[in-house]
Amino acid sequence: MEKTKILVTGGAGNVGGALARKLVENDNYFVVIADNLSTGSREKLPSDEFKNWSFVFCDVNKYEDISEIMLSYKFDFVFHYAAVVGVKRTQENPIMVLDDIDGIKNVLKLSKNTSVKRAFFSSSSEVYGEPVELPQHEETTPLNSRVPYAVVKNVGESFFRSFKKQYGLDFTIFRFFNTYGPNQSKDFVVARFLDLALKNEPITIYGDGSQTRTFCYVDDNVDACVKIFEEQLEMNDVINIGGADEITILELAQLVIRLTNSKSEIVFLPPLPEGDMTRRMPDNSKMKNILNRPLISIEEGIVRMMEHF
Repeated sequence: MEKTKILVTGGAGNVGGALARKLVENDNYFVVIADNLSTGSREKLPSDEFKNWSFVFCDVNKYEDISEIMLSYKFDFVFHYAAVVGVKRTQENPIMVLDDIDGIKNVLKLSKNTSVKRAFFSSSSEVYGEPVELPQHEETTPLNSRVPYAVVKNVGESFFRSFKKQYGLDFTIFRFFNTYGPNQSKDFVVARFLDLALKNEPITIYGDGSQTRTFCYVDDNVDACVKIFEEQLEMNDVINIGGADEITILELAQLVIRLTNSKSEIVFLPPLPEGDMTRRMPDNSKMKNILNRPLISIEEGIVRMMEHF
């Protein structure tokens, strides 16, 4: 029986890597991971014990790079997760962020031309901007952020919808809220706090720490996305993927210090000029219905990360 061929762009990153590692557990799949390793790393790739995957060093934003892969493999499904990520990195490199629009167009054009059955896009909670209502619901919350990263995700969503309208290419858009896990880079808040706490170094917070976030453990994210893929759910639709329990950044720092038994002190820095939204909270009812099990709590998630650290 011929294997189902799946492309994961950005598959050496935190979420993309976790997705690829989950997919290769199914021997009926052959997974190709394309990544330029700008923020990803080879350590996040699947284990060599699995033979049904391949890694290609590739910049998705360069048409010649990605076309070579997609034209030769003729994939059945594509997960487009490649992107410049991290609040600080995306703010310091706005042009690099906007270049990701090229990657979105490349992947969609090639998907259309190589008979891809369905394309999945990693969008972001950032598209919601400052919340006008909470929880942030897929249909009713305005998309109001002008930060380049949010603009790119918003434009990306429009491209996926337009390719469906014009060419019939099926899609699903995942709006990811803060997803954390053992392979997360230190740019991200949970991994950064944990790393500093384990070294008993000061934990720095932008502003007074009253900004809230919700956190989704990477296993919950991946389990939901794979189920949506395998059971053909949320076809040509958008779904929030994230936890719904709000916690302030200050409470997160205090929780990490308590769980690690750390001597770290909390140090407050001036607020970020832009992009640090005051609140984040998805309506994740669609995701919870799909998973049909309790989500992993922030406490348990941090304990699992500590085992890896």
